[in-house]
Order: sequence, then C-alpha cells, then structure tokens
Amino acid sequence: MVIPRPLHSLYVQVLLGMVLGMATGHFWPQAGTLLKPLSDGFVGLVKMMIAPIVFCTIVSGITSLASGKAIGRTILRALALFYLLTAVALALGLGTAFVLRPGEGMHIDARHLDATVLAQYATHAHPHGLVAFALSIIPETLAGAFDKGDVLPVLLISLLFGFALNAYPGAGRPVLALIDGVAQILFRILAMIMRLAPLGAFGAMAFTVGRFGLRSVGSLGMLMVSLYVACLLFVALVLAALARLHGFALWRLLRYLREELLIVLATSSTEPVLPRLIAKLEALGCDKGVVGLVLPAGYSFNLDGTAIYLTLASMFIAQACDVPLSASQIATMLAVMLLTSKGAAGVSGSGLVALVATLTVIPDLPVAGVALLVGIDRFMSEARALTSVISNACAVILVSMWENACDRTLLARMLGREEPGGADNVEDRLENTPGK
Repeated sequence: MVIPRPLHSLYVQVLLGMVLGMATGHFWPQAGTLLKPLSDGFVGLVKMMIAPIVFCTIVSGITSLASGKAIGRTILRALALFYLLTAVALALGLGTAFVLRPGEGMHIDARHLDATVLAQYATHAHPHGLVAFALSIIPETLAGAFDKGDVLPVLLISLLFGFALNAYPGAGRPVLALIDGVAQILFRILAMIMRLAPLGAFGAMAFTVGRFGLRSVGSLGMLMVSLYVACLLFVALVLAALARLHGFALWRLLRYLREELLIVLATSSTEPVLPRLIAKLEALGCDKGVVGLVLPAGYSFNLDGTAIYLTLASMFIAQACDVPLSASQIATMLAVMLLTSKGAAGVSGSGLVALVATLTVIPDLPVAGVALLVGIDRFMSEARALTSVISNACAVILVSMWENACDRTLLARMLGREEPGGADNVEDRLENTPGK
C-alpha cells in the first residue's frame, strides 16, 4: 500500500493524531482517559534529551563566538528583551482583565472554596527571593545539573565548560570534536523520537477531551476567552510589530514552525520542541552560539504566556471574590509577577504553580481562589505554551540580528518559501545535518 505523500509530513501526522484523539475522547471518554501514558511517555522521551542537547549546543556555540565580551553582550541583550516582553505581557493581561472583566458578577466567597486541590501546586510554590532564585541555579554536583533536567543549571555548567575550552583552544580541540560528534548522535536520536509525536498528540488529546470534556468550562468560559484574546493580541500586535521592524513576517515564521506549534498545542508543553527549535532556528541562519544561549535562557526567563495568565487570573480571582484592589496593590502584584513568572517549567500546570507562588506573597487576594481555575487550567495551558514558544523564537531571531549573527539572506529564503514541499525540505535538512 502506497502512503500518500502529504501523510509523510510530521505536521499532517500530528494533526491527524489530534483529530483522532479528540474523537476517541468524545465518543469513548473512559478509554480516552487511559491513553494519557502515550503523551507522558513521548514528553518524557524528549525531556530526556533536552539537558545533553542544550549542553552540547551551548558549548559548541560559545566556542564559535568571538570573545567572552560577545557572550556577555548577547546574554545582557537577551535578558533585557525578555524583561521588556514580560512587562508588556503583564500589562496586556491586566488590560484585558479590566476590559473584559471575566470574573465580574460571580460573587464567590473564598472561604467556601475547597483549597485542598491546591496542595500539589503549593508544595512547589514557596516564594523565592532574587538571591534564593539565583542560588537555585547552582547544582549540588556537576552531574546533578543533568539529573533533574532543569535548563538553568545546565546553562550554567555549559557556560563554564565553554569558557574553559576557549581558554585552552589547543587542548580543547579534541574535546570539542567529541562534543560535536555526540551532538550529531543526540539529534539523530531525537529525530527517531519525534516520529512518535503523532502518537503523543493522540494520547494527549484523547485524555483531555475524555477527562474534562466541555463540562469543566461552564461559567468560567469567559476567563478562557479572555486569555486567548490576550495571547492573540500579544502575538498579533507586539511580536508581529517587532518582526516587521526587523524585516521578516511573523506569519511566515509561524508557518515554518507549524509542526512544533502543533506539538505544543497537543501536549500543552513547550519542552518537547526545544531541541527541534534549536535546530530549526540554526537552519534559518541564526548563529548557533546565539541560539544556544538565548533559547534555553528564554525557556526560564521569557514565559510571556504565563505572564499574561498571571495578571489575568489574579484579576479574575479578585473580581470573582469581590476583592477591590488599589493602584498600589496592583503595582505590587505586577512587581512580584516579574519574578514569579521566571523559572516556571514549560509544562502543563506550571501556570498554576506560578499563580500560587504569586498569591502567597499578596495577602489581599485569597490563594483558595486558585481552586476555581484547576478544572479549566488544562484548556488554558495551550495558549500559554504557544505564546511563550512563539515569543522565544522571535527573541532568538531579534538578538541574532542585533549581534550581526543572522544570515538575513538565508532567513528570507527559508521564510519566503511558498511551495508545499518547503517544510519537507527543512525536515530533510534537520535529519541530514542534525548537529549543524
């Protein structure tokens, strides 16, 4: 039997997996809820690859940059962009809450809410100061940075390793060759794992529809609509404007990354696409050193979807529980969110963890109000994850351009492709030159 050519595309396969998963969850909800291990297994396999791939990519990238000064400038520019985008995202979420007022008229008494459902989130949401957050980046052991899979400790170890190799270029050349070889093998393994993406998408959508259905939406539907509107405005107004100012069209970038965006949509997680984003952004003409530094850092410092969610959800709780907030209280809340929005893992449920962490240091808002959102959080995590992935992809291209480390001709050619086979050519390039 000859398989039609369109079915060879990962994009089409993932899309079919999502459709079949939603149908399974709708018509056979009990069976759908049992398929969650398919999604968990796929995400787990990709997360297993993140730490070593990030390490190899950053080390190889640092050795390609001119000097430590260039590395420091790249990191500072990236962090400045991250905090600017986060501030805009927080303000946009706040403005959307004031305009649409999703919690108005609910008149909920927070004392009657069941806060026991928040236990699993509160255990991970103890408030952290800036010093405590910085210290948490340092792993207990060198191998410990890879054990938990957190990106920031791996980023630290990679920077130190790369600087050490630059200090001894002669002796470090064999080590660098080994790292590049390992990177090629890792990307080849990743290409094999990504063939399971349609199966992971199938399991994730079957579980979501089978477990939650539409019954969980109810009167909270306005909050979901508000979040999707705010995220759409952020992408369409803020990111699209930045892209146009720098000479490329955002919608073409989204078309180029459509497979990754579908995987994020299906799994509600940004982590499964991190290794592929590294390869695809390098294929666009961005310097591998800039990609290796900016993208992993963005996964912890540039979660704009989570930032929008934090202000919108906090104001929803205030409106639903009839808690008036003064201008100074809102300003304090925004300042706290600039910290709590950083370092949240890009997986489903991380938004609730960050929200609990925020409310624990704002006594005016009841933490128990988060219980209102637990039932529909799964439906909102897709918007948060998609917004953050798109923002980080744009940030890498912008910083690359600022550092004169972007091949604009290659960028224009790759994003300018209109023929149906363009995506397949990119896929072939990633598989044939995984360690670019």
